[in-house]
Amino acid sequence: MIHYPNGKPYKPSEPPKTKTTSKKKDFSFSNRGKTLEEEINETNTYYLNQQIAIIHKKPVPVQIVKVEYPSRSAAVIREAYFRTPSTTDFNGVWNGYYIDFEAKETESKTSFPLKNVHQHQVNHMKEVTNQKGIAFTVVKFTTLDRYFIVPFTVLHEAWLEMENGGRKSIPLSVFESKTIEIKPGYNPRIDYITAIKNMITNDN
Repeated sequence: MIHYPNGKPYKPSEPPKTKTTSKKKDFSFSNRGKTLEEEINETNTYYLNQQIAIIHKKPVPVQIVKVEYPSRSAAVIREAYFRTPSTTDFNGVWNGYYIDFEAKETESKTSFPLKNVHQHQVNHMKEVTNQKGIAFTVVKFTTLDRYFIVPFTVLHEAWLEMENGGRKSIPLSVFESKTIEIKPGYNPRIDYITAIKNMITNDN
């Protein structure tokens, strides 16, 4: 079992359930059931192969404390702890820009719950933007099959509102008016680099 630094057990989130159908598969159907992280990993592989960007999933800092060996060729981790709280999911470089972002999913059809984000992640993204890096969150509304790139400024505004007693989620209407929606494709699957280009253009 893996534990957080505060001793609480870590319970991984289950990927969203999807319905099966007998219709002929296309590229969008073949990606159903995949987690957002898997889709981004595929995108990052495409970017790397095409020499567009170098973006990787951050390794999770885990301290293993108990291992059992049921056989000579197998080892089973029975207990482990996160050494430090994780920051964001992905980072790397594109066209001279440092890129740092988190990937989140929600089954809600109307809003994104801010409880899915942690204070240390907000602090980290703020530090990245203070150093002129590009920080954002990729949010997938799994039920709607819609993807949005949320600039840190939008997330931070909603976070501060929550801290001041406001609503604890970001409405879908805010996503539609203040963020960048991405239409999933084949290669790349989630073309967030194009969204970043739009973010840079809008900031200038």
